[in-house]
Amino acid sequence: MRVGLTGGVASGKSTVAAILAELGAVVVDADQLAREVVARGTPGLARVVEDFGPAVLTPEGDLDRAHVGSIVFNDEAARRRLEAIVHPLVFERYAEIEAAAEADGETDRVVVHDIPLLTETGRAGEFDAVVVVDAADDVRVERMVRDRGWTREDAAARIAAQATREERLAVATHVVVNEGGREALRARVVEVFGDLTGDQREPTP
Repeated sequence: MRVGLTGGVASGKSTVAAILAELGAVVVDADQLAREVVARGTPGLARVVEDFGPAVLTPEGDLDRAHVGSIVFNDEAARRRLEAIVHPLVFERYAEIEAAAEADGETDRVVVHDIPLLTETGRAGEFDAVVVVDAADDVRVERMVRDRGWTREDAAARIAAQATREERLAVATHVVVNEGGREALRARVVEVFGDLTGDQREPTP
């Protein structure tokens, strides 16, 4: 069972991914893979430097993620150029991880692909199910201001740079609303996991 997990910034997607892992799912983190494919010495990093110039590197030769972020979040064309480099490399790594899981005899497990920009990349149809973690925009803004120290303007800009809630919900087979407490969130994730596995009992890892 291949499951795509997505949600807007500050929706609580990472928390849901952690709960799914506790329940026994194999979770593949797109953000982690995105860092791996542009690590120092990789072809991915070389392509980013070729496109954006050597100014995107730190003195040590790593990708200056803060600098790149300041570029792409103010320039949609630049963001799309970066995504065109990184996203295909990330999906190649997904395939490698799935192949390794299959080789280890884990074909009966739920493999969850934690992908923040699943909707934006148009790959929702590649999964057996898509779980969308949802919360109202104003709730997410409050979380970013409170938990990350962002300004409301920065928070609103980050939301605007992603797919809308309506666009994400349109590709969902399961929706996890995260506007309450951790207990309610976990109960809903357990329910969704039961739907995915066909077992309504809480699984043991």
